[in-house]
Amino acid sequence: MKFLRKIAAPVAALALGASLLTAPVSDAQDRNLIVRDKDEVTEDSREWRQETWDDDRVFHIDVKSDAMERYIPLAVITPDGTFNEERPTLYMLNGAGGAEQDLDWITSAPIVDFYSDKDVNVVIPMEGAFSYYINWAEQSPNTGTGYLEGKQLWETFLLHELPGIIENHTNGHTNGKRGIAGYSMSATSSLLLAEKAPTGFFDVAGSFSGCAETASPLGYISAGMTVERAGAKTEQMFGPMGSPHNVANDALINAEGLRGTQLYISNASGLAGEWDMPGFYVDQGVDQQTASTGAGTLIVEGGVIEAATNVCTHNLKAKLDNLGIPADWNLRPTGTHSWNYWIDDLEKSWPTFERALY
Repeated sequence: MKFLRKIAAPVAALALGASLLTAPVSDAQDRNLIVRDKDEVTEDSREWRQETWDDDRVFHIDVKSDAMERYIPLAVITPDGTFNEERPTLYMLNGAGGAEQDLDWITSAPIVDFYSDKDVNVVIPMEGAFSYYINWAEQSPNTGTGYLEGKQLWETFLLHELPGIIENHTNGHTNGKRGIAGYSMSATSSLLLAEKAPTGFFDVAGSFSGCAETASPLGYISAGMTVERAGAKTEQMFGPMGSPHNVANDALINAEGLRGTQLYISNASGLAGEWDMPGFYVDQGVDQQTASTGAGTLIVEGGVIEAATNVCTHNLKAKLDNLGIPADWNLRPTGTHSWNYWIDDLEKSWPTFERALY
């Protein structure tokens, strides 16, 4: 069933009611950063914690957000389990369901092993499902579904609170370079945050299967379909379509803010590719019925979503080309809105990130 959940998750992870991650109970509540004892991980812990509890390369860290009035859990991946070398910092954002639905970078992709020889510290916020990682117009939507509870001020956290705290934790062993990347929902976020950050804050940004625009009918409706899965309304996040808050959080309108940031941007057409066919999964040992069911979801629903983000991505390309802002583009002729393509993007994007971060 994990296989079926993984390949269908981007389009069909609709189960609501996940419990909230609570602030750590500790005698150090006034501290900005707490390194979790991984021996406290149990079979009831989030899947990403269980998968990394015995991996010394991955730290479980909680960072305090004064703006959101709670601690935010992070996975911090290092090459060797230390912060003894000067390294860049790469912020990787999860998609819509995120760690709350066990559909994050660690549980769904070989991200720990991929970056093990890349000499970079990777920071993944493990909260923020359906949030778009922005500051919401209605700061506390409190949907009652187990998602989007409390203040949703992610831009403040990711740009103004987290970097100083987590990068200071490395004892100054950074090379001063930063990158940010995301897939699906957070592909929009990575572009927005790169635009909103001070000039030179992010050296590189990656967007995998995202929709930069949010103030157009296509972008606004697409975002609504995402947040509605958490019981929220688009107006709570962006305000009315075309409102100042909506326009301020449209990465297409504000594309000039990407000037000077190196970019890797990918999307597929939505037409089924090799990784979407039942035979691909049968060859990996998945039974025929499960493979057919999962592949059917990818081909139909995943194809429609990827076709929509493909329109958004081509709109972004036209805008960046018109502005004279270069990017490394990976526009696949086939492919759906699913994990195999985003895993491929880890490898395909690395030359862009390596060029910018060292």
